[in-house]
Amino acid sequence: MAEIAPVADEFTAYFYALLFVRHPGLRPMFPAGMDTQRDRLLKALLTTAEHLDDARFLVGYLQTLGRSHRKYGIRAEHYPAVGECLLGALSFYAGRVWSAGTEAAWVRAYTTFSQEMIDAAAADELRAPAWWQAEIVAHEPLTQDVTAVTVRPDQPYPYLAGQYAGVETPWWPRVWRSYSFASAPRPDGLLTFHVKAVPAGWVSNALVHRARLGDVVRLGAPTGTMTVDHTTDCGIVCVAGGTGIAPVKAIVEDIAGKGGRRTVEVVYGARSERDLYGLEDLRLLQKRHTWLEVRPVPDRNGVHQLPHAVRALGPWDGYDGCVAGPPALIRSAVSALADNGVAAHRIRHDPVEEEAARAEG
Repeated sequence: MAEIAPVADEFTAYFYALLFVRHPGLRPMFPAGMDTQRDRLLKALLTTAEHLDDARFLVGYLQTLGRSHRKYGIRAEHYPAVGECLLGALSFYAGRVWSAGTEAAWVRAYTTFSQEMIDAAAADELRAPAWWQAEIVAHEPLTQDVTAVTVRPDQPYPYLAGQYAGVETPWWPRVWRSYSFASAPRPDGLLTFHVKAVPAGWVSNALVHRARLGDVVRLGAPTGTMTVDHTTDCGIVCVAGGTGIAPVKAIVEDIAGKGGRRTVEVVYGARSERDLYGLEDLRLLQKRHTWLEVRPVPDRNGVHQLPHAVRALGPWDGYDGCVAGPPALIRSAVSALADNGVAAHRIRHDPVEEEAARAEG
């Protein structure tokens, strides 16, 4: 991977060229614009390579990928074609270090990895559809560029507070973006997402500016491990920037709904007071529940100031941590929590590459 990194763009373009030339029947499964897809391939390879010695993380990561691939229509018989072209691209761009031994190692690794994904997809197929159809039933602007989109799935959609799901719109087929659920599971089965329109964001702009009541989108399966452990009553510090407040709000509602009495601190930042949308709802929850403390951090550099606020409000010994927001915030907030007493294994956040994809729209 060290050989591949400097030529990442060329490598991923070459891989997909091989795949589509050798297996043209696979091309319709991918979006017309491949830029984001290329980035995701490399990120998946890098993540796999970085965690080869962490079996617990790697198995969970591969199983999540396998389940996620179902919404694209990927089946078990497609994996050998991908492996063949992956090896072809690796051998071409890592020629200086490529050998029979290297190839054999990659064959073994890919065989193991792909089987983990295939098995996860097969198990998931027994209990859930590859995707859900969902009708938009509410479309409420929250700020100039953030809209709450509420949908009604065509069949029960089980999820946990703190998770997220891929969303595909009818205007951009095969282009999926992930959005966190903005509430705990509701009795009426409705799902709400907070969508921020970003420049050149295909899905986000469609959902914010083009979608209307009655339009139908597709949802992938719920994903994510930033969920609440209800077997413990230790405190939780939640750090949120921008639309990262959506899963944090869901987590707070989840704890309240379970009758929890654990201490919950929410540190919420945005570039201005106006951008701290949803703050009134959180303050209403705070009035009802003495265990909840909401600390807004409005500032023109809010998401950058959040880690400083986290450090100033600490220490957080004995707390669990949840972090949601832009990738840079996740990295700095995780560091701030770890420096202030939260054990690394007790800090939960969505994968940084997923947050980066959301930021791209």
